[in-house]
Amino acid sequence: MIRTGLYSGSFDPITLGHLDVIRRGARLVDRLVVAIGVHHGKAPLFSAEERQSMIEREAGAVVREAGCDLEVVTFDDLVIDAARRAGANFILRGIRDATDLDYEMRMCGMNAAVAPDVQTVFLPASAEVRHIAASLARQVAAMGGDVGHFVPPRVAEALVTRSRSAS
Repeated sequence: MIRTGLYSGSFDPITLGHLDVIRRGARLVDRLVVAIGVHHGKAPLFSAEERQSMIEREAGAVVREAGCDLEVVTFDDLVIDAARRAGANFILRGIRDATDLDYEMRMCGMNAAVAPDVQTVFLPASAEVRHIAASLARQVAAMGGDVGHFVPPRVAEALVTRSRSAS
């Protein structure tokens, strides 16, 4: 049986924290599906296609190195529905702090009630990336700060360029 994990988020943009979860999650599954949430009421900085391309570029080698297959998809419904479509046995969630844990525990309970066959696996953030959030990286970029400590180099370039054009 192929173990498939689904890791969802907005990934606007993909950060070093996201890559930390992807790297460690890829060691646990045979196939990793990174699912980009597309919410029609929100205006992301990057389009779904741009985020998909960034994820494939930045995470591809990391996932292959773990001997895992990578698929990047979008979804606009419940994460559990995306997990079912992907054939996922596991939902992977990164935890940075107690606030994340509290929220993720509630989501885990809700998902377990709807789909008891899909398990949630929590991956605590590594110490060096625990402080990173995509929203903060966007704010730093918008204010002209150095985002090189939060996102991969090519993503930093795109983030700075996009932030300048959005101002």
